[in-house]
Amino acid sequence: MRTLVSVLVWLVVAPLAVWAALRVSPYDGLWPWVPIVAFTPYAAAVSVLGLVLAGALRRWVAGAVALVTVAALALAVLPRWFADGEPGAGGKPAASGEPVAGGRTLRVLAANLMVGSADTAGLMDLVARLRPDVLTLQELTPKAAAALDRAGLRKALPQAVVRALPGVGGSGVYSRYPLTAGPAIQFGAFGQARAVLTEPGGTKIEVVSVHPCAPKYEGPTPCWQQGLVALPRGGGAARVLAGDFNATLDHVPMRDLLAAGYRDAADVTGRGFTATYWPSGGRAPGVVIDHVLASAGMGVRAFSVESLAHTDHRPVFAELTLP
Repeated sequence: MRTLVSVLVWLVVAPLAVWAALRVSPYDGLWPWVPIVAFTPYAAAVSVLGLVLAGALRRWVAGAVALVTVAALALAVLPRWFADGEPGAGGKPAASGEPVAGGRTLRVLAANLMVGSADTAGLMDLVARLRPDVLTLQELTPKAAAALDRAGLRKALPQAVVRALPGVGGSGVYSRYPLTAGPAIQFGAFGQARAVLTEPGGTKIEVVSVHPCAPKYEGPTPCWQQGLVALPRGGGAARVLAGDFNATLDHVPMRDLLAAGYRDAADVTGRGFTATYWPSGGRAPGVVIDHVLASAGMGVRAFSVESLAHTDHRPVFAELTLP
């Protein structure tokens, strides 16, 4: 009986310990791990139960492993629960040598239209209520683009760089300020529109409507990785990456992006656990795969996850401040 209890404890503790080891490593992984690691915040919560179970049954070796597991996963995910200090924003002092992000505001909205099927009226309501300066759309089909034009999107956001395509590959950037088209990022069927926005103060901001391939195929996931690696790094010019990243902050390519000079608006504002959603329809626990990333020197005043009918994603909105 004692042996059976030990086996049961290890059956709970060991898988989570392996999960934690893979999560803190630079391991990209093959297909099964790529979607699984998106659920790391849930694994962190379950790991506490493993620690309690091992302690209650006095399995001290398993308890020690469980304690290390809990600590590793907590360090990985808990910072998303707490709002960061905002250097330079809202009158707060900036670090030495850092630009003060207390200037003009840039309001950013991003939405995946689920192969153009998202509710046009609902999206227009979001545009009217949130008054974004820039809107990035993913899975933008020609039919959806035409419907949005008829609904008045170009009146609210007259500047546009549109790459509408049948299927999942279309994307676009709409803005109330002048846009200059940049070279699109294209891997597989997924396109990522790019543009340089010039706001009234003269600051130029590169904007990317992010949508790499979904990592849903067996074996290696080169299209997904390439689509994320190809995104511009955050150093130098002001940049905003907004859209469906098909990745959470627990994926190595996303961690590399942040390390290369970006801040995630949800993470900065303590909203990093708000699911944006996958799997579809809310039938399973959601994950955070839609993001607004702002390059270093930009502040984050606000972030929210919105609702939109007939799509398997929730739009994300951020209010940023420019250096």
